[in-house]
Amino acid sequence: MANNTVLVVDDEVGIRELLSEILSDEGYRVVLAENAEQARNWRNQTRPDLVLLDIWMPDTDGITLLKDWANSGLLTMPVVMMSGHGTIDTAVEATRIGAVGYLEKPIPLQKLLSTVGQALRGGQSKPVQTFSLVSLGRGALVMELKKKLEQIAGLKTPVLLMGEPGVGMEHCAHFLHRVNTPWIEPESFSFLAENPLNLLEQAKDGMLFLREIGELNKLEQKGLLLLLSKLEKYNVRLVCATTHPLAELTAQGSYNPRLYEILSSLCISVPSLRMHREDIPELANQILSNCIESGEAPFIHFSTAALNTLRNYDWPGNLSQLTSVVRSLALTCTGNEISAEVVQQALASPLPSSISIAPDIPLNISLREARDLFEKNYFEKLIDQEGGNMTRVAERAGLERTHLYRKIKTLGIKLRNQNG
Repeated sequence: MANNTVLVVDDEVGIRELLSEILSDEGYRVVLAENAEQARNWRNQTRPDLVLLDIWMPDTDGITLLKDWANSGLLTMPVVMMSGHGTIDTAVEATRIGAVGYLEKPIPLQKLLSTVGQALRGGQSKPVQTFSLVSLGRGALVMELKKKLEQIAGLKTPVLLMGEPGVGMEHCAHFLHRVNTPWIEPESFSFLAENPLNLLEQAKDGMLFLREIGELNKLEQKGLLLLLSKLEKYNVRLVCATTHPLAELTAQGSYNPRLYEILSSLCISVPSLRMHREDIPELANQILSNCIESGEAPFIHFSTAALNTLRNYDWPGNLSQLTSVVRSLALTCTGNEISAEVVQQALASPLPSSISIAPDIPLNISLREARDLFEKNYFEKLIDQEGGNMTRVAERAGLERTHLYRKIKTLGIKLRNQNG
């Protein structure tokens, strides 16, 4: 308890001092803010364990501040709203945005302490979830993507998300997921060939997310077709993602035309990071802030020149690569500022052109088998070159680490040491 920091935001000095005295006596560390601006500035520097936030304040009301934190990815701590003349609608609105509780003034002592204790216990067990696309950015392209997703959110139609590796298609899937319903994301596609309906039972009344359906073999494709025909029975929303050109695979005969026809009936493209590079500085600061809040890195910041360097890079691995680079910079920074020179060094890691990754692939096998051979050879050499550092392998391959591990498991690659 003594280590918990509570930020009290209220424009009435008497209430601030009273809450500070009570909570301090209970062993909490208390920080006070008399308006939204002070609270915003304090939150930008560090993360409190709990916020007691007044709804009615002269500069910015508490609901607006709560929305600002949610939209900027800073609502990672529990927030309890306070008001002397609130309404049920206001309380519901605050809860919808992400508040975990509501206190009506004058606040009874036991009610205050029990609410604070409960909120802190909940905040330690799980972070506050906000269903936004702030992790992808807030530029025009991302806002257009958000509008499309909002438009289809209430439908039951299967969705196909398309984009380059690392663009964050899983964030779009989570955006479509209804809170308090099952979320099922299988590690491999073997279930499609063995028992596709078993996963539907697990995902009943919720969402089934399949990450890379461009890699299904013929038998798995048939299983997915069967699964599609049973979605309504189990009340499951199916969201698929792919980085492969399914139209080309279908034309080549390696993808089921009927399956492609169904999946392409509702498809959404997720833009590459270089298409909305105006978001990169804010995303980099957000990733860095997460590293600081998690305790992985001390309080550091990017110089303006460093952010411009990140902004001007093309990011072939997209958001996944940006996340890996920023996290690496945060963990290795020796000062209190990340400079442009350090960023340039981190980005200057080209693949050695002298190393061939093409294995001797026989021509009497299918395209799928040939691709698997190529990918296995590619990842084995990349893992060897990086000394088993899976963070660096994921960054160079332009994949998220979870997707990388699934890929390695599917290809049957044995890992000796995992230093990443």
